[in-house]
Amino acid sequence: MTKTVLITGASSGIGLEFAKIFAKNGDNVILVARSEDKLIRIRKQFIDKYNNFTCFYVKDLSKPNAAKELFDEITADGRTVDYLINNAGFGDNRKYLHADFETHEKMVKLNVIALMELCYYFGKVMCNRGSGKILNVASVAAFCGGPYMSVYYATKAFVLSFSEALSEEFKEFGVSVTCLCPGPTESNFGKTSDFGKSNAFKYLGVAKAENVAKAGYNAMMKEKALHYHGLNVKAMAILTRFSPRFINTKFAKIMNDTDSSNKHRL
Repeated sequence: MTKTVLITGASSGIGLEFAKIFAKNGDNVILVARSEDKLIRIRKQFIDKYNNFTCFYVKDLSKPNAAKELFDEITADGRTVDYLINNAGFGDNRKYLHADFETHEKMVKLNVIALMELCYYFGKVMCNRGSGKILNVASVAAFCGGPYMSVYYATKAFVLSFSEALSEEFKEFGVSVTCLCPGPTESNFGKTSDFGKSNAFKYLGVAKAENVAKAGYNAMMKEKALHYHGLNVKAMAILTRFSPRFINTKFAKIMNDTDSSNKHRL
C-alpha cells in the first residue's frame, strides 16, 4: 500500500536523500523547506523520474506558529501523513557570545520547538489512528556539551532524550519513534555553520548524505528507537558513557575548533 511521508529540511542534504528513497519506492512525498525554487525543481524531477505524487509546502519552521500552520494546511488539503521525518535544523560554529542572541533563539525554535510541535500534532493523529512512524534527526553532538557550538549541541541532546521518551510512550499505540544520530555529513550544514572547517570534519571522516539517509530509513522501518551512523559515532557514544563529562566536553571543544583567529577572544 502506498504511504505518504512528510520530510522537513527536504531541499538538500539528508532530507533530500530521504525524499529520494521514498519517491523511488513509489510513496507519496511531501517536501517542506524554505526555498520555493528548489522545491519546484525537486518536485518536477521526482514526478519525471519516479512518476509518484510529490507536493511541497514552503515554510520557515523557525517562525512562530509555522509548524502548526503546516499541520493545519496539510490537514485542510486532506492529506494523511504515515511517516514524519523531522530533519530541518541548523548549527553555528563560534563562541556563544559571538553570535547574535536571535541566532541562538532561532536555532532552538527550529531544532527543538518545531520538532516538538510536529511530533505533537502528527503524533496525536498517528496514535489515534493506531499506525505511523516518526524519525527525528539528532547528531553525534547529542552525547555531551559542545564548546563553540553550545546551543546546537544542547538542542540535539534534547532531540535524543525526547525521541527516546516518545518511543516508549507511542509504541503502545502502534507508532514508532526513531532517533538518528549521524556524525559529520556532506551537506549544506557544514558550509552554513562553518563546521565544515572544524577538526571533526578533518579527523572523524565525513559520511555521504545518501548513506546516512539509507541507514536512517532502515532503522525507521525496523522501528529502532536509536541508530548511530558510522563506526566513529558508535565508538564515541560508548566512550562518552564511561569517561568523565568534563573530558567529553574538552574533546568536543577540540573537535569543534576551526583555528579561527576570532574564536579565541571576545
